[in-house]
Amino acid sequence: MSVTTTTHLNFRGSAREALDHYRSVFGGRTVAVTYKDAGAVGDEREADWVMWGEVTGDDGFHVMAYDVPSPLPWSQGENPFFVSVRGTDTGEISTLWSKLAVGSTVVRPLEPAPWAPLYGMLTDRFGVTWVLDVAVPYNA
Repeated sequence: MSVTTTTHLNFRGSAREALDHYRSVFGGRTVAVTYKDAGAVGDEREADWVMWGEVTGDDGFHVMAYDVPSPLPWSQGENPFFVSVRGTDTGEISTLWSKLAVGSTVVRPLEPAPWAPLYGMLTDRFGVTWVLDVAVPYNA
């Protein structure tokens, strides 16, 4: 199994614009799933915001992004990114989680999610927020 890390950028309402911009700079393909697409609309004004998005290029470029929903704290320049750790093996992701969780604050426990066999988020003792998940193929 292999594990990859990707910078996961956080926005409030401008993730799609940012993804389009990064694709225009670096090339590649954009995938964007809105809160409406995922059936996770908390505020109708945010239904078309990006819940999960990425730009990937054949040259290895990869960046992820999402729009932080309004009930969660967000301020531009504060906590502007997560480090995303993705793998295909639940055992390996679980092992990495248990090691990384020592001394961390769990934001969302590592558990099954509607979009992934395992998904979790924590902030480590150094203030870095990590998202760990088991990747599945995206079928639009």
